Amino acid sequence: MATDISSIKITKTANSRLNEVDFENIPFGKVFSDHMFTMDYVNGEWSNFEIKPFQDLHFSPAMSSLHYGQSIFEGMKAYRKGENIYTFRAKDNFDRLNKSANRMCMPNIPNELVMDALEQLLKIDEKWIPDNDSNSLYIRPFMFATDEYVGIRPSETYKFIIFGCPVGSYYTEPLKVKIESHFTRAANGGVGEAKAAGNYAASLYPAKLAKEEGYHQLLWTDSKEHKYIEESGTMNVMFVIDGKLITPDLSGTILPGITRKSVLEIVKSWGIEVEERKIEVTEILEAMENGKLEEAFGAGTAATIAQIHTIGHEGKNYVLPEIADRKISNKVLNFLNRIKRGQEEDKWGWIKSF
Repeated sequence: MATDISSIKITKTANSRLNEVDFENIPFGKVFSDHMFTMDYVNGEWSNFEIKPFQDLHFSPAMSSLHYGQSIFEGMKAYRKGENIYTFRAKDNFDRLNKSANRMCMPNIPNELVMDALEQLLKIDEKWIPDNDSNSLYIRPFMFATDEYVGIRPSETYKFIIFGCPVGSYYTEPLKVKIESHFTRAANGGVGEAKAAGNYAASLYPAKLAKEEGYHQLLWTDSKEHKYIEESGTMNVMFVIDGKLITPDLSGTILPGITRKSVLEIVKSWGIEVEERKIEVTEILEAMENGKLEEAFGAGTAATIAQIHTIGHEGKNYVLPEIADRKISNKVLNFLNRIKRGQEEDKWGWIKSF
């Protein structure tokens, strides 16, 4: 299904909150731009396309997503350089949202419509997109079930929303992470490769315990043996051992990250050897003990590249090489940031500017 922008009802706010925002000191995920896009899935089709002022939602206590967790989301960013607005691989994010929707028994979204709506939304909220090299507008598309029904079955109605929030850095310092050897993020046959809200809810308690021990995040391991590294709490994870970039392969329990995919394509284009495969915990421990683990970092939309400084396992902490000495991840971070802001040739066609 597709539509043109003329079918989207637009109501602009009479009271912008722009003058309330300190763009030099933006907390992540707490400040929201003036408008949002919404649409509803009713009677087997999407309708009620609307851009309107950011506002509260009203719903029934019996709304099925509150009880049975049919809720999925995405995360992407918009950038501004002067008069130009840029989005990075937004279509890939919407394609992944539809894959999540398939797994969660939810309807697909019309890609052409939401790309059109996103562009219009960003034009309306253009001044909310920070015009500097450090900040961006984080964009949150999400979908949830809206049936007023207390019973276990797929909902017949859904709401889809896109809103944005100006953000700075997600992580303000290199990370100390712990290899998780007891709790599980996702199991084979489950929903680990879907960006489903429940995946994140299930990770909160183990992450809380790790933070009480002084760690920022977990490195999740497989559910069967806790033998293989999978991903981190908010990002995919990558290692550099003997000059080679190594990352866990997508086994069905790992979210197929857009930033992950981008990093791999960039690094391969530079002629650096890349391996996507199972990575045993013991391999990482031995590489750290032998001084062969040169870099470890996370890759995700919120953080882009998040450097890992310390890895903990069974009560022992391993300190990795200094951040300034990391040739691959630092180069990738700088390259990605320049592509996203239209300062580097985009030979992959990832950037949409308007």
